[in-house]
Amino acid sequence: MQNSAAKSATHAAASRKWSAQDTTWMLSLFGTAVGAGILFLPINAGLNGFWPLVIMAALVGPMTYLAHRGLARFVLSSSKPGSDITEVVEEHFGKTAGKLITLLYFFAIYPIVLIYGVGITNTVDSFMVNQLGMESIPRGILSIVLILGMMSVMLAGEKLMLKVTQFLVYPLVGILLFMSLYLIPDWNTSALSQVPSVSDFAITIWISIPVLVFAFNHSPAISAFSMAQVRDHGEHAEEKANKILARTAMMLLGFVMLFVFSCVLSLTPADLQAAKNENIAVLSYLANKHESPFISYLGPFVAFVAIVSSFFGHYLGAREGLNGLIIKHKRSRGQEINMKKIDAFTVVFMILTLWIVSTINPSILGMIESLGGPIIATILFIMPMYAIKKVPALKKYDGRISNVFVTVMGLVAISAILYGLFF
Repeated sequence: MQNSAAKSATHAAASRKWSAQDTTWMLSLFGTAVGAGILFLPINAGLNGFWPLVIMAALVGPMTYLAHRGLARFVLSSSKPGSDITEVVEEHFGKTAGKLITLLYFFAIYPIVLIYGVGITNTVDSFMVNQLGMESIPRGILSIVLILGMMSVMLAGEKLMLKVTQFLVYPLVGILLFMSLYLIPDWNTSALSQVPSVSDFAITIWISIPVLVFAFNHSPAISAFSMAQVRDHGEHAEEKANKILARTAMMLLGFVMLFVFSCVLSLTPADLQAAKNENIAVLSYLANKHESPFISYLGPFVAFVAIVSSFFGHYLGAREGLNGLIIKHKRSRGQEINMKKIDAFTVVFMILTLWIVSTINPSILGMIESLGGPIIATILFIMPMYAIKKVPALKKYDGRISNVFVTVMGLVAISAILYGLFF
């Protein structure tokens, strides 16, 4: 009893202090959110002028924090400490719903892992050919070397993965800040003078919200993050998780939106439209406009760092989803569950499929990512809010205005994604 009280007191003290481990998790969640898509974000979000972007910036901070906090609370609500999201879903909603949501969770995140496999191969190949003047390495060889490199970090364990992510995210943050400040002398008022009508303004906000949701989305890593907080902080896990998630949201809002605003203010609406028509990243467009080899080298470097750091967080979610599907299938058949064999199968499956898809380099992956969008938005925004109404362990959070905000923004994001897919 005394040991239990002493442990609880230690956890309580640790939850109040900010530690190096908390910084590492914050950077890891930041790295999961900031994929290579950040290089297209200023174009996609800023295309309709400066003023809708101001409203988006005001909305995206609370959206990001409250939605991810809701998902973390959902994972932490299990009566069995150490349960991942697939197990918590089954505990609260039953076996059938557990299987369905685990399947959807896996197929929402797994294609993004495949996209990062293709993206890292294309980025390194393009850099070697265009910047270094080298011959292309056979795609199959290049992709397997890069995939095994990223997978070796994941297989070495959580501590190394967090350290490598921290090592990668610092230069990413530095470059975002540097580019934001570097572009200030080029700021102009053309974006400020573009004032859309009320209906255009509303439509712009509506169709841009999904872009921001996914630019700030770190939900694939939330389950592993929440489990780590339970392990390290016991009953004070939620208090610690909230602090880390709040700082992650502030960090994302500060660095990412400063970069977006700076890019939008340094380019004209015509420039942004030209970049969209050419389907190139904002740094590539800026490099061409400024005739700057320095920026042209920065673009591939940012893409490489962003892809690798985001791959780690998405791999955690995809692994969790696949393991969950296998465990549920075996349980339904009354078969023995051997986690070592399941983990080994998942690793081999991930390496082989990543290698095959990265070698083939299909163009359909963007469409698959779009189809996964509504599922991610549902799991991140809607499911935790539904659980607050239905799950006794979460009833204490019922009746809060933040729940209404998260639900509404989730429905707005899903409706806009579906609109973008079908119209």
